[in-house]
Amino acid sequence: MIYESADDWLQSRAKRVLLFGMSGLGKTRISAILRGDGWFHYSVDYRIGTRYLGEDIADNFKREAMKVPLLRELLLTDSVHIRSNITFDNLAPLSAYLGKPGDPAKGGLPIAEYRHRQEQHREAEIAAMLDTPRFIARAQELYGYANFVCDTSGSICEVVDPDDPDDPVLGTLSRHLLMLWIEGTEAHTAELVRRFDRAPKPMYYHPGFLDDAWAAYLVETGLAPDAVDPDAFIRWTYARALAHRQPLYRAMARNWGLTLAAADIARVESAADFTELVARALRDRAAAG
Repeated sequence: MIYESADDWLQSRAKRVLLFGMSGLGKTRISAILRGDGWFHYSVDYRIGTRYLGEDIADNFKREAMKVPLLRELLLTDSVHIRSNITFDNLAPLSAYLGKPGDPAKGGLPIAEYRHRQEQHREAEIAAMLDTPRFIARAQELYGYANFVCDTSGSICEVVDPDDPDDPVLGTLSRHLLMLWIEGTEAHTAELVRRFDRAPKPMYYHPGFLDDAWAAYLVETGLAPDAVDPDAFIRWTYARALAHRQPLYRAMARNWGLTLAAADIARVESAADFTELVARALRDRAAAG
C-alpha cells in the first residue's frame, strides 16, 4: 500500500484514496464531503457515462425520439439537440442505457442486446479505472489539487481478479491510491434489498453470473425470454448479486487495501473525520501484524 503506517498517512500532503463496495453504503457521500474540503473527486461512473458511453447513451435517446413523428422531424432538421445530463449525483442516463432484459412491451431489451451493453460497460469500466493515474496528475498539475478520491462503481469487483497478484487494474490502482472497502453488515444488505425492491435499477453483472441467473430464472418461471418482466428479473437477481460480490470485495480488501465499517463511514462529517478513520484502520492493521 502507498501508506505503510498511520503516520505516513497523516503526514502525507498528497492523500489519495479509492473507495469501493456496494452501491448505497456511502462512497459518493464521502466523496462529496471530501470534494467540499478541497479534494479532487474522480467518479468512475461519471467517466463511463461521459467519456466512454456518452455517444451510445445520446444515440439511444435519439433512437427513441425518432419513433415520435414530431421529434423525428425536428431531429432531422437539426432543430433540437438531445444529450445526456449525467452528473455525479444523477447517473440515470447511464442506468437507462444499460437497461434490463425481457419483454420489450415493458421496456426490456432482447437478451443479446442486453449482453452487448453489459460488455460495453465492462470495457468502459476498466478503461475508466485505468484513467485514474492520469486524472491524479491532471488534478495536481492543472488545478492544484493534492488530495484525490476515486469513487468507484459497485461493479468494480466484477471486472478484476482480487486473488491475482498481477491483476492489471488492481495493480495500477494500488500503486497510486490507498484502496478502502466500505463493508456493510447483514442489516445494511437487507436495507439495500428493500430499497432496490421499491425502485429496481439496472446494474452490471459478471458474464458468467448473468448467464447462470438468466438460465435459472427462465427455468424457475417457465417464461420465454421475451416474456420476462424486466423489473421482476432484476429484483430476483439483486440479492444473489450482492451475495456474489461480498467475497470478492473482501478479497480485494484483504489483498489490496483496508476495510472501513459502513457504520463508521456513516458518522463521517468532514475530511478530518475521514482522515482519522483511515489512520485508525492503518493502526489496527499494524497491530494485527
